[in-house]
Amino acid sequence: MVTVAAEVRKQISGQYSGSPQLLKNLNIVGNISHHTTVPLTEAVDPVDLEDYLITHPLAVDSGPLRDLIEFPPDDIEVVYSPRDCRTLVSAVPEESEMDPHVRDCIRSYTEDWAIVIRKYHKLGTGFNPNTLDKQKERQKGLPKQVFESDEAPDGNNYQDDQDDLKRRSVSIDDTPRGSWACSIFDLKNSLPDALLPNLLDRTPNEEIDHQNDDQRKSNRHKELFALHPSPDEEEPIERLSVPDVPKEHFGQRLLVKCLSLKFEIEIEPIFASLALYDVKEKKKISENFYFDLNSEQMKGLLRPHVPPAAITTLARSAIFSITYPSQDVFLVIKLEKVLQQGDIGECAEPYMIFKEADATKNKEKLEKLKSQADQFCQRLGKYRMPFAWTAIHLMNIVSSAGSLERDSTEVEISTGERKGSWSERRNSSIVGRRSLERTTSGDDACNLTTFRPATLTVTNFFKQEGDRLSDEDLYKFLADMRRPSSVLRRLRPITAQLKIDISPAPENPHYCLTPELLQVKLYPDSRVRPTREILEFPARDVYVPNTTYR
Repeated sequence: MVTVAAEVRKQISGQYSGSPQLLKNLNIVGNISHHTTVPLTEAVDPVDLEDYLITHPLAVDSGPLRDLIEFPPDDIEVVYSPRDCRTLVSAVPEESEMDPHVRDCIRSYTEDWAIVIRKYHKLGTGFNPNTLDKQKERQKGLPKQVFESDEAPDGNNYQDDQDDLKRRSVSIDDTPRGSWACSIFDLKNSLPDALLPNLLDRTPNEEIDHQNDDQRKSNRHKELFALHPSPDEEEPIERLSVPDVPKEHFGQRLLVKCLSLKFEIEIEPIFASLALYDVKEKKKISENFYFDLNSEQMKGLLRPHVPPAAITTLARSAIFSITYPSQDVFLVIKLEKVLQQGDIGECAEPYMIFKEADATKNKEKLEKLKSQADQFCQRLGKYRMPFAWTAIHLMNIVSSAGSLERDSTEVEISTGERKGSWSERRNSSIVGRRSLERTTSGDDACNLTTFRPATLTVTNFFKQEGDRLSDEDLYKFLADMRRPSSVLRRLRPITAQLKIDISPAPENPHYCLTPELLQVKLYPDSRVRPTREILEFPARDVYVPNTTYR
């Protein structure tokens, strides 16, 4: 029926296309096919092209161009490659209690990769093997083509030709141009054209084709079509780039180790967290990394409320990923304490007025503060309140550490009299401090993979203001840290000492946990304090396929 319908359309279109006698010859339709009669107003099902090609193979004679017509049967090869899992245990849940469609979606994270290999893709229009070096190599030894239109007229030769033309035209000055006499004169003085040999001989067409074929092959370049310049990359005919095997996306990775946190007085546990912020985009670009640097005595105050800590919560080092590093990225450190009665300023007042050197003189007051802190820990040990914060301009540290000659750097960051000032100390013969440049330029300054490891000492924190807890207020403060401003001068500092190490993350760190707390491979001992991978929230979109289950 399909073949008959196709024949009906072909014959009808051939006989009546554009004919004014269409209405008069409708009765001819019945004579087209003796199988069935198809009215012109009835819609005919289209031909299934694939099925038609299978049932009606092309009758192509064997010849040198047959490969250009037929599709090569060995062009496509499908190879299955096992998928690598970077964790010891897969993050995909068990399939026992799932709906069938959910199970199929989950399997997309565990099934092997199906790689399609195209054997002849280099012969297609999407593949361009002509590089600039190959073009120059092919052009060696080629004769230079010079055409009359490309030649600039020589001044002396051109003047000689004009003088010769004048001499030849002297005898016919009285003859009108374009007349019969002038034509005869020009014809006698013109040079004859070269005769074409064997022009009038009777030669078979096959012999002429054979001669032409031999002449084409003589002195013919072996890669004639490759001499054609490559097409413009902005307007390609076709793009057939071979994609890489999908893998989990990571930006430039930064390893941060938290070493110690000390205050002038120690009366209660203090909890700290790290996160990355982008001031220009006004976005938080990483999740929080919480770490605990309290002494065992301070941890004992919370024992009734806090269950025994799992090994995954004891991490003091973290790996941050930054896809778009820039001069606007800050590492923000926030401190919290156990919730207690009163305003934030009242709770932070003892840390600003008491000094470690005056501990003996203020012993009674400190004992009273410890007793109050113990009571709050017993009653409200599960709850936290904001306490203080500070920020580190990440690229300043990276650029300054990368410019030093030593293998390691110790940098002290102070927010005292000069808010946000930066200074460095080196364990060498150089004594003193020198301020670091605030601004850097170029892509090298934002490279987080080649700078030297640095040890930072943060000496002061900003007291958290009760009415400025939002992220918008934080972005304003971070913008003020990049330039001298009176806004930060009004914030009262809290003296403390936080030491952290910043270095490029190794390619395959040991004892590492994913953001889902899964152990990454090369995890020899489960009792060792782990390193946490911190999930990134990219400032701009990252166009990569989702290959991991989260």
